[in-house]
Amino acid sequence: MIPRSEYLRSIRRHYQRLWGSFDELKWSKGPVEQLPDGFRILKFAPSNRLPLFTFATSGMSEADDPERMECFLLSPSSDLSLCELLTVIAWYHRTNARLGWGHTVNFGRPWLPESLCDQGLFSLPYLDGPELENLDIDGKRTQFLWLIPITADERAFKIERGLEALEARMESSGFDYADPHRHSIADLHDASAG
Repeated sequence: MIPRSEYLRSIRRHYQRLWGSFDELKWSKGPVEQLPDGFRILKFAPSNRLPLFTFATSGMSEADDPERMECFLLSPSSDLSLCELLTVIAWYHRTNARLGWGHTVNFGRPWLPESLCDQGLFSLPYLDGPELENLDIDGKRTQFLWLIPITADERAFKIERGLEALEARMESSGFDYADPHRHSIADLHDASAG
């Protein structure tokens, strides 16, 4: 099995190929000692390619996990509370329930101040596609998922109608994933419910 240090280097190189240089962040409060050795949050600055900050997990999974996953979150601001948010999600993934594509999580607070989005949806990284989503490390796939902030109504929509229906609604509505002050795109009682 690949050493932990090499696994982490592979993850960082993968992100850097797409997003460039990063700042390494570490949240030090709470039960962070229960996270894998070397777990960090990487923060990438906006670029011409992507005019948003990107916060990404590095080392959320272990090399010997049956299914390896890392995730990232996009933000219009460099709000360091997002380091805490991703650290808590990684802790939950390691200690409570394994997360993956199509799963939702309750953030327990707004994504950014005054946002209605207090939940998250693990989605495929549509902006970067398979180039980001899949990385072969030592003959085994690590999957990189986009954690999209959503509202409680949007989560309920996904539960009632399915992930495909929510993603179709996002696409058809002109959904602005980077706007913390956006309104919910889910109306469970609209005319298209049939």
